[in-house]
Amino acid sequence: MTTATYAPAPGAAPLPRMIAAQAVLETKMLLRNGEQLLLTVVIPTLLLVLFSSVDIVDTGKGKSVDFLTPGILALAVMSTAFTGQAIATGFERRYGVLKRLASSPLPRWGLMTAKTVSVLVTEILQIILLTAIAFALGWSPHGNPFAVFLLLVLGTAAFSGLGLLMAGTLKAEATLAAANLVFLLLLVGGGVIVPMDKYPQGVQDVLGLLPISALSDGLRDVLQHGAGMPWGDLGILGAWAVVGLAAAGRFFRWE
Repeated sequence: MTTATYAPAPGAAPLPRMIAAQAVLETKMLLRNGEQLLLTVVIPTLLLVLFSSVDIVDTGKGKSVDFLTPGILALAVMSTAFTGQAIATGFERRYGVLKRLASSPLPRWGLMTAKTVSVLVTEILQIILLTAIAFALGWSPHGNPFAVFLLLVLGTAAFSGLGLLMAGTLKAEATLAAANLVFLLLLVGGGVIVPMDKYPQGVQDVLGLLPISALSDGLRDVLQHGAGMPWGDLGILGAWAVVGLAAAGRFFRWE
């Protein structure tokens, strides 16, 4: 009696290959979603072009694009890692997609890793696009690229944790409403377009502790003013990342 030979061999693919395949699928679904493209590409691009070309908001001394670009980059990170991921994951949870994927050979942490890779790929595309537009508008960046890299990584971790926490604890409709509301509130009050010094000092102290404020201010200090490593802003983002990811891991419900 001979043993049958099957091609391909039955069984799960290697873990790195499963994660890569899921990451490619997640990225394709994100880029094909009209609402996601509106949040991640259209809105940041329009805000950058509009407020750099028209003197609507007093951005202080220097060119408007030098002030706006770091804030728009921070907004792009938030739109992808927080708003987009929260909405997409929330509806995947509602329709039972996460439950079915959790029963596949891909482990749950592998699925979250794939989602994280998808977010990073999308952010890279956003940053390339927004940077090209900013240069076309006359942007003159300064500062340490490694500091910018750290800010973007910690900002992504912080917003991802908060987005997954929201998606894993609220109903899909509530996540949709809450994520969009938070996006609008932080767009106005996070130092993205309106300088923080326009608010009263007490309000500034509170808003300065938000992840969007730390990310936009840190990027602005480095890219506009050529500052060194923004340890204070990095510390705020690191704290949000630890708390958000830990809470998401603890309270996330797959069903």
